[in-house]
Amino acid sequence: MMVVIQVQLRPHPSSFNLNGNGFSLHPSVYNNIQKSKKLSLQLRAASSRTQRIMESISVGGEVGGAGGAYSYDALKRLDNLWSTICSAETAAIQEPKKIVTNTLGLFDNDTKEVDKFDVLVCGGTLGIFIATALSLKGLRVGVVERNLLKGREQEWNISKKELLELVEVGILTEDDIEEATTSVFNPNRCGFERKGEIWVENILNLGVSPLKLIDIMRKRFDSLGGVVLEGCSVSSINVYQDTAVLELTEGKILSASLIIDAMGNFSPVLKQIRGGRKPDGVCLVVGSCCRGFKENSRSDVIYSSAEAKPVGNSQAQYFWEAFPAGSGPLDRTTYMFTYIDPQPTSPRLEDLLEDYWDLMPKYQEVSLDDLEILRVIYGIFPTYRDSPLPAAFNRVLQFGDASGIQSPVSFGGFGSLTRHLGRISNGIHEAISSNLLDSDNLSLLNPYMPNLSASWLFQRAMSARKQAGVPPDFINDLLHANFISMQRLGEPVLRPFLQDVIQFGPLVKTLGLVMLTKPQILPSIFKQVGLPVLIDWLGHFSLLGSYTFLSIYIDPLLRPVIDTFSTEMKYKWNRKLEAWKYGAGLDYKFESEEASKST
Repeated sequence: MMVVIQVQLRPHPSSFNLNGNGFSLHPSVYNNIQKSKKLSLQLRAASSRTQRIMESISVGGEVGGAGGAYSYDALKRLDNLWSTICSAETAAIQEPKKIVTNTLGLFDNDTKEVDKFDVLVCGGTLGIFIATALSLKGLRVGVVERNLLKGREQEWNISKKELLELVEVGILTEDDIEEATTSVFNPNRCGFERKGEIWVENILNLGVSPLKLIDIMRKRFDSLGGVVLEGCSVSSINVYQDTAVLELTEGKILSASLIIDAMGNFSPVLKQIRGGRKPDGVCLVVGSCCRGFKENSRSDVIYSSAEAKPVGNSQAQYFWEAFPAGSGPLDRTTYMFTYIDPQPTSPRLEDLLEDYWDLMPKYQEVSLDDLEILRVIYGIFPTYRDSPLPAAFNRVLQFGDASGIQSPVSFGGFGSLTRHLGRISNGIHEAISSNLLDSDNLSLLNPYMPNLSASWLFQRAMSARKQAGVPPDFINDLLHANFISMQRLGEPVLRPFLQDVIQFGPLVKTLGLVMLTKPQILPSIFKQVGLPVLIDWLGHFSLLGSYTFLSIYIDPLLRPVIDTFSTEMKYKWNRKLEAWKYGAGLDYKFESEEASKST
């Protein structure tokens, strides 16, 4: 923050001298003014370029969800949280607040005024989607949101195929998609430090306005009888034998058969379950939306313009994404992101933004002086190897980012939400209808998925490590080798991977081709990821193959007889068949698009 010091001159005889040219300041007053100017310049120099840029931009009110705040104060708050996460003593000194408690017996509401629901969803930004899907099934659903229930200004980038999943669930129409889509762009580039580029079509090539999309969902939810409680925060959740009781900080008491935690990566319920444990990896993201780009028709899905570099006392490999923005023909969003193993020496978001202002103009071939900065974007996306997260309590289920169901190499969970929404909403409805709301049965809705666990190797391989002992260009070299191999194998291999879907057959083919064409990279892979991680990955890789076999060959044999099972056994087998299918990535159906092209 720049401090302005004003000096008031009073007409006292000792303050000025009379000479032939009029009045002149007394030397002591003149010296004070010069000192004030010097101090003001020093204070201005002490503020970072990021602070000066962000404080010069007018920002609106903060909204819920990742990336819903743009102010410098919000950046500092997030950096303080990040520093706490990185602290080696975090787990030892911080006991998470106990939000959820189990209470024996039945709930007695004779003395309390309680609003009753079938389902309560805590967190509205992504929660409104599951809330609407459940309302569509005839359940009475309430949404609790601590801010206003509205989307952020910054667009979500997604493929139309993923949005059509919401049409299939029944909560959107294709006309809704058209209304919410603010930009469409092709082609889309993947490239790595002058090693070559791959161009694809229709991958993350839509810009969708969260403001419009969530407004559409809110209206649909309201029309189905849903209830939204805005400006309300969760104080406590008491789980009884017959219901779960949610008390808001504002004093209101609500009850439901099931409470869904959709409060994101930093949910207080999630903190209680994790016990303050440090995440296994983090994706740090910074960026901006600016006006003034002359070339603005294509996008970058992933691009690296340099090798790994020191950032403070740490090491980082920077990657980029860039997309045209729907707010204007010259508006463009650029993200810079990196994967970090959280340590006390890890860089802050503000450190990354300082690098971003230096590197982005060269990456986009534009001068920062020629751009109007509309907003600055930043986020922290922690991930854990033991994900998705099983239910830890009866009648409480994690959903979206809080569940850990998003890929560890992505940032933001909207894409994974679209893939899993139909499966999870159907399972929740079945669990409520059959009164199977204990933690064991709810955990079947967030099952172990080997394709998600197998993708952990990719995050580890893409995380620069100071002591790894590999060449600085290793990460770019490895990624380029993988992408070239996938391109050679064709779109049925490349396209699912770019949409964070890992499948056994394409993975085997890609790894085999990399080992055949670039065997010299194998020793560096061992150094980068470490032997324990590789051994752990081989277990997930084997189970990925097993789940693929079970889904393709055993599922068709079992499905016709499941309807003859008891209610509980039917529920459990339905969830098991889904776990095989989604855990093998076989829910993704390849549809041929225009062939990808290379330069």
